Amino acid sequence: MLTIRKVLDTFGLFLILLVPQNSFAQAKPAASSQGESNSVSPSGRTTFNASCAACHGLDGRGSDKAVNIGASTRAQGLSDAQLAGIISNGVPGTGMPAFRTLTPVQVDAIVSYLRSLQGKDAVGTLSGDANRGREIFFGKGDCSGCHSIAGQGGFIGPDLTEYGATSSAPGIRDEIVRSPRTPRPGYRIAQVVTIKGDRLEGLIRNEDNFSIQLQTKDGSFHLLRKIDVQSCENRDGSLMPPNYGERLSPSELDDLVSYLMKTANKVAPSTKKQDDFE
Repeated sequence: MLTIRKVLDTFGLFLILLVPQNSFAQAKPAASSQGESNSVSPSGRTTFNASCAACHGLDGRGSDKAVNIGASTRAQGLSDAQLAGIISNGVPGTGMPAFRTLTPVQVDAIVSYLRSLQGKDAVGTLSGDANRGREIFFGKGDCSGCHSIAGQGGFIGPDLTEYGATSSAPGIRDEIVRSPRTPRPGYRIAQVVTIKGDRLEGLIRNEDNFSIQLQTKDGSFHLLRKIDVQSCENRDGSLMPPNYGERLSPSELDDLVSYLMKTANKVAPSTKKQDDFE
């Protein structure tokens, strides 16, 4: 059997995982999502959210603090025993601590839940209706205003065609209802006011010393010379509405999650991407 050191040499460092140990007791576990696979231990989800999500996100897809362990092929290629060893023993000389206060049962539960975030949940266990979910995506939920699936929808947000391929049902649901959310770089809102008084709101796609390229929600690009701009202010928050937990009922959320996951599972594995939901 490969040692932990050899595993790291083979696959490289991919886990700069968990928050400092003194944060474990202070973190609040997230509420359980409906439609979660019965094969996933609730304690695994709770421990992962309390210990890992602050750096890796609720869906394990990474942040500015840590890498993507949900969609990473390196992480998926490690055995359960290898993952458990890294969690328990840490990686000396890195930001990955040894979590020796976690019991073997807790570590195994984390590994099990991580596997679910890597897309191991069976699509057949989903409780939602994918056909109704499609109607919500292009209708009531207005997801298609920013996101596209299979070439249909908006283009200001990431393409979600393959998003569900490496995410679990509870992970996707948590991302939809999460609030507040911090958009990743490239998806931060800016409001531009020209010297003529025109106001434009969207995402700054490119900027140099002389110009700004702004993409508005309708997908249009506006190339603005800075001498023609009166002000340009970054705004807090994300273009994604923060109230999906109130806008959509629990059954509608299940339908939407089912649509995202079943659409992704129609895509050949060799073509899957690792786009973020934000």
